Amino acid sequence: MSTSSSPSSRTAPGSTPVDVFELGSEHEQVVFCTDEATGLRAIVAIHSTALGPALGGTRFYPYASTDDAVRDVLDLSRGMTYKAAVAGLDLGGGKAVILGDPATLKTEALLRAYGRFVQSLGGRYRTACDIGTFSPDMDHVARECDFVTGRTVAHGGAGDSSVLTAYGVFQGMRAAAESVWGSASLAGRTVGVAGVGKVGHHLVGHLVEDGADVVVTDVHGPAVDAVLAEHPGVRAVASTEALVAGALDVYAPCAMGGAITDEVVDTLSAKIVCGAANHQLAHPGVEKHLMDAGITYAPDYVVNAGGLIQVADELDPRGFSFERAQQRASGILETTRRILALSDDERISPAVAADRIAEERIRSVGRLRSIWVG
Repeated sequence: MSTSSSPSSRTAPGSTPVDVFELGSEHEQVVFCTDEATGLRAIVAIHSTALGPALGGTRFYPYASTDDAVRDVLDLSRGMTYKAAVAGLDLGGGKAVILGDPATLKTEALLRAYGRFVQSLGGRYRTACDIGTFSPDMDHVARECDFVTGRTVAHGGAGDSSVLTAYGVFQGMRAAAESVWGSASLAGRTVGVAGVGKVGHHLVGHLVEDGADVVVTDVHGPAVDAVLAEHPGVRAVASTEALVAGALDVYAPCAMGGAITDEVVDTLSAKIVCGAANHQLAHPGVEKHLMDAGITYAPDYVVNAGGLIQVADELDPRGFSFERAQQRASGILETTRRILALSDDERISPAVAADRIAEERIRSVGRLRSIWVG
């Protein structure tokens, strides 16, 4: 095994290497971890510990290049700082990625090797599930590491964090609906959900229960089949492009990031964008494009914080309580209301309003760490 903090990643001959010091200038620490015997190649990024230890999931994904993995882990860890701050948690932001296809590379040995690297950080970073990792995987990691959340219920953990992630997105969507139409109900509204994996599937359930007309799509056919079998009234379309081009009131991106491009904004008939995916805005400036188009954007890291709230509750010395975590996740409704009100009052985008609220809490509460208490 080896571990290092490196200013560049491996790149193809003749290409420009990623400069971690430049791209991660806001970050406190970036650690590269390798274990040849198990095939582990991982990157852990700690963006900020101003509010507490950095908490963020481990993404296991077949990145096209190490550069792509570096960019992703830096972006995701920064997002976790803002997510924890807006959610009112005493936690900082971090993230980890394991490079490779989990279907072929994931083993108990690899996960335990990864756990030893997380342990070596001494609690500065605490991990959980993300794309490609699940609660049983966290049980393996925890056999070598004390700083693991999102474990199975059988091992005292919160289990599947997608439950409260979807619940929080639904609460944020209700706040956006109230802002746009004067009612927090989605009844009679057409909601398009792109991506019906763990989170999207649960979100569809909330929407159907509320009386919404739901249209779904997913690149994974069995995921769509599962939703249609459970909710016969839900409709499916062949692609995200078809979903975006259809008549919608709300668009909910729940797959990978970068879903909201300029082209999508120009095509959308929806008046609200509110989904579970991280980093939905494809580039800076899309948030203004949404405003100019009269589309209300519920910031992704605000509305999808329910999963973070769920796994963070495992850190409570009293032990995990789903009821307590759900009650806290219910607060996403009021937080989203506050952000949309600030957006209207200041004539700024909801994305900028959310950042302001997060940064103010990081400054004001983080400052207290400088007060010596003995």
